Amino acid sequence: MARQTYWKGYLKLSLVTASVSLTPATTDSNQLRFHVLNRKTRNRVESRYVDSVTHKPISDKDQVKGYPRGEDDYVILEDDEISEVGLESTRTIDISSFVPRGSIDWIWYDKPHFLAPEDKVGVEAFCVIREAMKANDVVGIARLVLYRRERAVLLEPQGKGIVLWTLHFGDEVREPAGTVDLTAKTDQKVLALMSKLVKDRTEEWKPSMVTDPVQKRIRAMIRAKQKSLPKPVAASKRTPVKSTGNVVNIMDALKKSIAKDGGRPKH
Repeated sequence: MARQTYWKGYLKLSLVTASVSLTPATTDSNQLRFHVLNRKTRNRVESRYVDSVTHKPISDKDQVKGYPRGEDDYVILEDDEISEVGLESTRTIDISSFVPRGSIDWIWYDKPHFLAPEDKVGVEAFCVIREAMKANDVVGIARLVLYRRERAVLLEPQGKGIVLWTLHFGDEVREPAGTVDLTAKTDQKVLALMSKLVKDRTEEWKPSMVTDPVQKRIRAMIRAKQKSLPKPVAASKRTPVKSTGNVVNIMDALKKSIAKDGGRPKH
């Protein structure tokens, strides 16, 4: 299945610009999804925004963002006001700086995306930026509007392409839950046994190591339930009306119908 392009724009480093496209490197399309149903009627349940006091549904145009400053008291922000404080351009990945490759701890990495040149003209510029990062063993830092938020992103050369990682915001990364006593001594005999156990269980990486057993069991459960249910009644197919290819005036059609009926024997 062809990958769907999520974003199109430009990769820029100083005066060097390349037209690029962005595609998520991971997908959750294979995950099981369920509809919420009314147990009694088996009809699907809909989710709607309602007023917390009047309990009446609220249309999209009447919904507005509010920041709480007290009990039942909010600062109202319109969408265009929020947009004004964002990036000037939401279609340009402007690399602002570089950092040594591997200097950013893994906990800051969020979601990976494949970055690729969008046309032949941009291939050369794209490749020059990629190879320059490889030669200097660095990764690029930029900002980009993705998933309705302005995000810091990291650009890392990988093979023939570039992987763009969204990075967690500073206030999203927590301090470690506890501290480790790095001065504690390790029993060498215990360490030798543990090292042997690690070595015995070491093997080459393969994607099957991270399969989801719960999903497999639920799929098996669904298949078993489907077998026990009666087969759905197929909807009756209507015989398609063959078109003659001619546009018939409704008055002419009526006259022909009456003339045809007039030839039938009366009871």
